[in-house]
Amino acid sequence: MFSSIYSYFNAEGDNQQQQQNNNNNKIVESVFHSGISNGIIETVGNTPLIRIKSLSEATGCEIYGKAEFMNPGGSPKDRVAREIILDGEKNGLLKRGSTIVEATAGSTGISLTMLGKSRGYNVQLFIPDNVSKEKVELLEMLGAETKIVPIVGMNNANHFMHCAYQRCLGDDMAFYANQFDNLSNFNAHYNGTAKEIWEQTKGDVDGFVAAAGTGGTVAGISSYLKEMNPNIQNWLIDPPGSGLYSLVNTGVIFHPKDRLVVEKLGPRSFYEGVGVNKKTENFNKASLNGAFRGTEEEGVDMAHYLLKHDGLFLGGSSALNCVGAVKLARKLGPGKTIVTVLCDSGHRYTSRLYSKSWLNDHNFQVSDLSNLNFVK
Repeated sequence: MFSSIYSYFNAEGDNQQQQQNNNNNKIVESVFHSGISNGIIETVGNTPLIRIKSLSEATGCEIYGKAEFMNPGGSPKDRVAREIILDGEKNGLLKRGSTIVEATAGSTGISLTMLGKSRGYNVQLFIPDNVSKEKVELLEMLGAETKIVPIVGMNNANHFMHCAYQRCLGDDMAFYANQFDNLSNFNAHYNGTAKEIWEQTKGDVDGFVAAAGTGGTVAGISSYLKEMNPNIQNWLIDPPGSGLYSLVNTGVIFHPKDRLVVEKLGPRSFYEGVGVNKKTENFNKASLNGAFRGTEEEGVDMAHYLLKHDGLFLGGSSALNCVGAVKLARKLGPGKTIVTVLCDSGHRYTSRLYSKSWLNDHNFQVSDLSNLNFVK
């Protein structure tokens, strides 16, 4: 009798172990970085793909996050900066004594400054005034010259993108990185991030979701995945004040009643670098099935939820992407594999997203974090 009981439990344990092995086999072991790299520019990419346990168990899907915050500059913008700089050098646009000029909400500026300085270039950045003070202080510490400008609509001549462009006019030593419309951005993710995801999952992907700013990440990854498997569902998650949700679902960048929402939300929003009211050349190459809306409240709750349940200390954009992953999981149903991008860590949001006083001052109340009911 005891041998029968032992055989039963041993068989049950073997089944559980086999199931665990099957789950583990879905992911390819990848070397983050090994050996010796020739300068910081060679340390970009090959980031881990992390199974987000709490979201996977709650939705019945396998939800993975591409840990782009583990790039040397702390975001996927390292890939973009590397591609832009190397392409600029190859095309003779960057040369000794050049100044790289860019409009950025912070992360691209950090990447351009780190990699640009490593190649001997000066860096000047035009930054909207809703960017966290941690990012601005870091940019200046890294050696960038910063120009802080009020956040205004694209039709305003003082928009930070227009300011950066105007700065380069008539100056042969100024190189406009132009991350929004420079297709080096798209190529960095199409040839890099997307291929890594495909290899790490062995092609077992049912859905991809992320927010967009320049559109390079969403476009590069969605286009590549769609080419590899046309059945993959690619979705956008769009924050308040952005016109991309409307663009994807209706073909119109902004409903007239929403045109001023960026100016209204800009000073308080912690979503930095995602959400625009412009169809960029990079975003134009995206291959999307649809778009979700994401709220600031959902992002606040998700950031704190992931910190509590998974030990993931993430920034606002990463939290928004995870909100999108939950929404896509609910749409596709249990048993699917969904990938998103963990594009920033929480270290650059301590004065906002993780500050009790800032949350209170802006009427944010962290919800019950025992479940995902805060995702609508």
